[in-house]
Amino acid sequence: MGTSLPPKEANLFKLIVKSYETKQYKKGLKAADQILKKFPEHGETLAMKGLTLNCMDRKTEAYELVRKGLKNDVKSHVCWHVYGLLYRSDREYREAIKCYRNALRIDPENKPIQILRDLSLLQVQMRDLDGFVETRRQLLTLKPNHRNNWICFAIAQHLNSRADIAVEILQAYEGTLEEDFPPDNERYEHSEMLLYKVSLLEESGALEKALEELRNKQAKIVDKLGVKEVTAGLLLKLNRFEEAEKGYRNLIEICPDNTTYHESLQKCIGISQHDARTEEDTAKLVLLYDDLRTKHPDSAVAKRMPLDFLEGDSFRRALDKYIRPFLRKGVPSLFSALRPLYSSSSRAIILEEVILEFEDSLRKTGCFPSSTEKEPPSAFMWILYLLAQHFDRKRDVERAVEKIDEAIKHTPTAIDLYLVKGRILKHAGDPVAAASLADEARTMDLADRFVNSECVKRMLQADQVELAEKTAALFTKDGDQHNNLYDMQCMWYELASGDSHFRQGALGKALKKFVAVEKHYNDMTEDQFDFHTYCLRKMTLRAYVHMLRFQDRLHSFPFFYRAACSAIRCYLCIYDSPPKTAVEEEEAVNAGLTPSERKKLRQKSRKAEARAKKEAEKAKEEEKASNASKGAKKGTQAPKPFDNDPDGEQLVHVEDPLGEALKYLKLLQMHSPDSLETHLLAFEIYMRRQKVLLAFQAIKRLIRVNSDHPDIHHCLCRFYNMVDNKPEPDSTDKLVWEVVAAERSLLRDFGDRTLLEINKDFLDCHTDSLLHRVVAAEVLQLLSPGEKDASVKIVLDSSGEEKWELKQCMTVHKKLQSVLDDPDAAERWRARCAQLFPYSTYFKGLKSSSMTGSVESGTVAVDRGIDTHDAVNSTS
Repeated sequence: MGTSLPPKEANLFKLIVKSYETKQYKKGLKAADQILKKFPEHGETLAMKGLTLNCMDRKTEAYELVRKGLKNDVKSHVCWHVYGLLYRSDREYREAIKCYRNALRIDPENKPIQILRDLSLLQVQMRDLDGFVETRRQLLTLKPNHRNNWICFAIAQHLNSRADIAVEILQAYEGTLEEDFPPDNERYEHSEMLLYKVSLLEESGALEKALEELRNKQAKIVDKLGVKEVTAGLLLKLNRFEEAEKGYRNLIEICPDNTTYHESLQKCIGISQHDARTEEDTAKLVLLYDDLRTKHPDSAVAKRMPLDFLEGDSFRRALDKYIRPFLRKGVPSLFSALRPLYSSSSRAIILEEVILEFEDSLRKTGCFPSSTEKEPPSAFMWILYLLAQHFDRKRDVERAVEKIDEAIKHTPTAIDLYLVKGRILKHAGDPVAAASLADEARTMDLADRFVNSECVKRMLQADQVELAEKTAALFTKDGDQHNNLYDMQCMWYELASGDSHFRQGALGKALKKFVAVEKHYNDMTEDQFDFHTYCLRKMTLRAYVHMLRFQDRLHSFPFFYRAACSAIRCYLCIYDSPPKTAVEEEEAVNAGLTPSERKKLRQKSRKAEARAKKEAEKAKEEEKASNASKGAKKGTQAPKPFDNDPDGEQLVHVEDPLGEALKYLKLLQMHSPDSLETHLLAFEIYMRRQKVLLAFQAIKRLIRVNSDHPDIHHCLCRFYNMVDNKPEPDSTDKLVWEVVAAERSLLRDFGDRTLLEINKDFLDCHTDSLLHRVVAAEVLQLLSPGEKDASVKIVLDSSGEEKWELKQCMTVHKKLQSVLDDPDAAERWRARCAQLFPYSTYFKGLKSSSMTGSVESGTVAVDRGIDTHDAVNSTS
């Protein structure tokens, strides 16, 4: 145990603890110094002083004091607890858990409640569920009269996949309650506990019991809407369709635009979203939605849902009726509502016919088809707007541009038109013109944050990074776009900016952006720590469990997936082409200089370094002073860290780029195992690391995800070409090669044939696919470098241009330049694609801004019959 203090100092020690809890750190330090004057080696006081200094952002001193205190009093559970709190503040949770366990081991008979609580928080944070269950059991044993201990023990069992035991715990807790009906100030908390108990019964499969419990305790539950939703869901799972139908119809009365209610109601009448619908199913749905539209005439979902199941003339009539009010009112989001219909080719054809009929009727009569009522002039503009998006969806660029230009000429002050034209040109391959159009739209309404964001996105796609940063800064505090966008976790900006830097070869800056996205996800993971106590205090138990399960799949979300894949590609580029060190760069510069010139250059370089260092230190001090003044009232706000590597040079000059890439790969393999890109990147990393079996494992996973993808053939041929050209393996590698050889005979289309034969058959099977032909050419070049002409011929003889996509053709062009190394063939391919994609700046199409010169000084010349400044003035 810790060394005891005299009464006066013992009271001062209590003051230190109280000051720490109330965040009065200066007061706590003063009390600690008074004790240490008399007892300089008192371990617990040293530890508490260190903990207080840690909250004042003096971490180095804090760790020294806590370690010194622990050394002086190694058998004090307070010192170990404080050491754990120190590690916890630095997110070193595993080390903190060790400290807490040591604190508990010191005094096993009288286990401190607070240490157990802190330990349980770390265990659920780290998903040590078995340990979490045991710790909560101990807490419940020590304090069985505390409600939260019962609830936490139930949640621990639930998270550990023991929902039935969690139900028993909650039932035992209810048995301890003296009053059958909770007091008014506890009704909400008790209500949430009852709903949580019902969800546990449902999860454990006791559906009848869950329904019975819900109905018996309905009077005690405050969330009446939640009761109706859970009841209807249970009835549906119990196949009591008539009762479930009544429940969901009642819910639709409350919220007629909730799509979940509509989908569940369809299941109640025997229709599943995933089954092929019969004519009988369609008839049922028609009757259902005729009834719902009558009862809820203002429901957008009731009007939109029929478009998903109607066919032929019925679909045509419903579509006609659906789009009229949108065109009359001028709703820009109409195309977004219609986009899912393009998954059916028959519906897409009817959709085009209907909107062309609307255009023709409005152009000639100013009325909708089979109507004599004059529509507002804006209706014609909106039908052109819709048609432009339709033809853009079909990749009919000429007609899309024609329609949007006509719409702009009709109403040159409509901002949405410029944004859509920019989107069309972006899809057509002219990001520069798209950025200029978006910027023009932005200048028409400088107070619109969405338009500003759209403009920034287009600028980054056009690799106008500096201009994009200045534009984004218009909506950030004090013009400090970097810190503000980072603090706001603006991940779309960071990804777009990182992609732009990557395209331009600035790998350091690109990695800075991708790593920033990873940090956001790490912060989200850490942010859950505060909710472990908050949710239990507020009794939002269902939301708490949902949040924990959401956190478990956090790294499977698209933004992290994109950032991780891009970061891996950056590290692969760094590994393949290592950047020069400062010494190597200096030697390269000095190679052709005289001794006197080298001396002058060194002096100039030293002065520049000194000046840069001085400016950085000055900026750092100014920022620290600014942050200190802003947080002076709170006294706890830590200053923002100064970025001493704005260009990411430290990230580029990493010692083991493949090791860094592996960190991201493991997260992708854990959270995105069904993605083709995950295993392609795994193959690239393991091939470079000479991990034969892991590379082959990546290939097998690729085959499982998508066996027909062309890149799989390329990976297989690369892999076995490497195996075939390996020298005779030694005894340690012999088993590995035997496994690889055995697996080869089991692969489809491989057997005992040569790689050249396999590649020829692959080409014969996919002669109509551009990407497959390119892969076949790459493999032929790999296996027979002397047959470059044959490889190039495979690519240039490709046909079926109507199916080609711009990105595919750009990939082929790059392959001709790099892998096949034939500039003449690449130029012929460029000329061919310039005709296919006349708006593409990459291929220098005749209608692209790079050839027409229509983009000057950041603006685009648009034929709309009005000057840009006139348009801005007319809107304002």
